[in-house]
Amino acid sequence: MHKERVVVNLALQGGGSHGAFTWGVLDRLLEEEWLEIEGVCGTSAGAMNAAVLADGYAAGGRDGARKALDSYWRHVWEAAQFSPFQRTPLERMMGHWSLEQSPGYLFVDFMTRMFSPYQYNPTGQNALAPILDRQINFERLRTSPIKLFITATNVRTGRPRIFRNAEITPNVLMASACLPALFQAVEIDGDPYWDGGYSGNPTLTPLVTELDSDDTILVPVNPLQRQGTPRTPTEILNRLNEVSFNAVLVKELYMIDLLQRAAGGAGDNHEAADWARMRIHVVSNPVMNALDFSSKLNAEQAFIDWLKAEGRKAAEGFLQQHGTHLGQASSVKFEDLLAQL
Repeated sequence: MHKERVVVNLALQGGGSHGAFTWGVLDRLLEEEWLEIEGVCGTSAGAMNAAVLADGYAAGGRDGARKALDSYWRHVWEAAQFSPFQRTPLERMMGHWSLEQSPGYLFVDFMTRMFSPYQYNPTGQNALAPILDRQINFERLRTSPIKLFITATNVRTGRPRIFRNAEITPNVLMASACLPALFQAVEIDGDPYWDGGYSGNPTLTPLVTELDSDDTILVPVNPLQRQGTPRTPTEILNRLNEVSFNAVLVKELYMIDLLQRAAGGAGDNHEAADWARMRIHVVSNPVMNALDFSSKLNAEQAFIDWLKAEGRKAAEGFLQQHGTHLGQASSVKFEDLLAQL
C-alpha cells in the first residue's frame, strides 16, 4: 500500500438509503493519511455524502469529515423511525431488508401510480430539509478545500446542471435527490429540477476538466448487470431506473477508454488528452444485486449500520488489492469495469 501522498477525486453514485454503503467507504478511506481528496462529484445520496464530507473536512479535517458523516446518517435513521416505510415483523425475522410487503410502502407505491406529489403532498414537504439545515454549514462549504460538483436534472431542458461549492444550498441537494414520483420538482433560479441520476449518476466531466488529480475512485451503488428478466411491475420499474441512472456514467467511462486507446493520436487536442489521462478505480460493491428498489427507502438503523459495515469492508478490500495502483495506473480494465458496477 502507498505511503507517499496521492491526490484523488471521488465519484459517488446515488441510491437512497443505499448511500450508507458509500458512507462506509468514505469512512474507511478517510483513515488513510496518504490519500488526499481534491474533489468529489455526487448525485442524490452521493450528493448528500459529498456535501457533508466537504463541510466536515472544512471544519475539522479527516476526523471532522468522519464525524459529520456519522452525525448525518444518525439523523437520517432517527427521522426514519417515524416513516411509514417499515419492514413487517416477518421480514425482520427473516433478515430481509426489502419493504415490498410493508403496508406503508405498498400504500405509497399505489398513491404514486394514481396521483402526483402535487396532489398528495401539496405543501412540498421533504424530510431531508431540516436534516440538511442542521448538518451542513453552507457558508463554510463555499470555502472547503474539497471541490464539489453536484448534479441535478433541469426538467425544462432535460440537461444536467452541475453546481459547485459556492452555489450549493439545501434546495440544490434536495433537487439532486428529487425523484419525481415522490417529490415536487425543486425550483432553482426559476427552473424546476429533478434527480440528477437522470442526466449523470454521477457526472465525471468536471473531475476531468477542472481538477488536477488523474485518479478517480468510483463508488457505485446501482448494479449495471442483473441476471434474469424482470417480470413484476416493481421489478420492471426497478430495472428501468437502474438502466437510466447508469446510462450517462457508462458513456463517460466508454469515452475515457476510447480516448486512452487513441491517446497517441490526441496531438494538440487538450480536451481529449485530459480524458485520456484519467485513471479509473472502482470500489467493488457485491451487495447491491441482492437488494431491491424498495430497500432504497428503508432507512432504519439496523440497515444503515449494515450498509456502512459493508462499505468499510469493500473499501478495505479495495485498498488491499488496488492501493498501489493509485497514482500509477487504472486498477480496472474497461471491459472488467462493466461487470463491477
